Amino acid sequence: MALGKTLHELADHLGGRVTGDPSIVIKGLGTLDTAEEGQITFLANPKYAAKVATTRASAIVLTSSAEHFGRNCIVVANPYLAFAKLLTLYTTRPRQAKGVMAGAFVGEGVTMGAEVSVYPGAYIGDGVRIGDRATIHPNVTLYDGVVLGDDVTLHAGVAVREGSRIGNRVTIQNGAIIGGDGFGYAPDGEAWYKIPQVGIVVIEDDVEIGANCTVDRAALETTRIGRGTKIDNLVQVAHNCQIGEDCIIVAQAGIAGSTTLGKHVTLGGQVAIVDHLTIGDNAMISGQSGVFNNVAAGAVMSGTPAIPHQSRLKSAAVFPHLPEMRKTLSRLGNRMAKVEEHLGETQVS
Repeated sequence: MALGKTLHELADHLGGRVTGDPSIVIKGLGTLDTAEEGQITFLANPKYAAKVATTRASAIVLTSSAEHFGRNCIVVANPYLAFAKLLTLYTTRPRQAKGVMAGAFVGEGVTMGAEVSVYPGAYIGDGVRIGDRATIHPNVTLYDGVVLGDDVTLHAGVAVREGSRIGNRVTIQNGAIIGGDGFGYAPDGEAWYKIPQVGIVVIEDDVEIGANCTVDRAALETTRIGRGTKIDNLVQVAHNCQIGEDCIIVAQAGIAGSTTLGKHVTLGGQVAIVDHLTIGDNAMISGQSGVFNNVAAGAVMSGTPAIPHQSRLKSAAVFPHLPEMRKTLSRLGNRMAKVEEHLGETQVS
């Protein structure tokens, strides 16, 4: 953990402004509820504003519009982002390169950059290229011809299949499978004939992929994860998908083959997207939605089938009244039948 830093030093690091005593020393971080003296906390949600007055923290990161209650503060535009930067500052430890350790297997024709760490149990196939400062944890498997950029971290149990290319500063969490076969079968009477999946996966710079995710290789060309995209645990990205830059994909989402996501798309948890769709830039899809049609740029969608979120809210407001409305319609139907019967009798007479 970093040594203590003054509030002034932290404000300079964040590009913020100090109110209160800039010389106090901060040695750690905590929440509004749990922080102690010598720690700093943050207020991002106005709902918890009253806790600024009662927290035991020595300082708070907040916005200029928040009530300071006379406390020591760092004023920033985005307290949540600022606190993330402080967590990085206080918890990041100097990296120590370990080289290729005993118990790791390295194939033929492998090239490695400077300051690489390869842990016991790792398997590195023939012709693999590894950039500077890469960290390959135990039981990682790199098939033949894999390319890793600089500052890549692959956690225990990751498997990267043949020919996959991973950019710089990529982190992949435990158990993820990159470049497994896509789910492609042609009908052969009552049986299914497997379609060879001979493409690759390309993961661009600054991507993070959560535990037990699967990103399938393309049938012929490339499955691509765009720069800066962050993928939560247990996400399925099928073959030939093109995921744009800076997307957020939350746990248990499933994206079927040949789907294209634009830039800065957000998919909530358990979103399901059928194949061959296009999701426009900056679209947001609520958790547990089922998407069966293309989504326009900037749209906010929810439900199954996914429709504009405001329409979904209006529909949801009607749902609880459907039984009562059904009874009303039934009564009206009966009354109309009697009116029609009476009119018929009047016309006859």
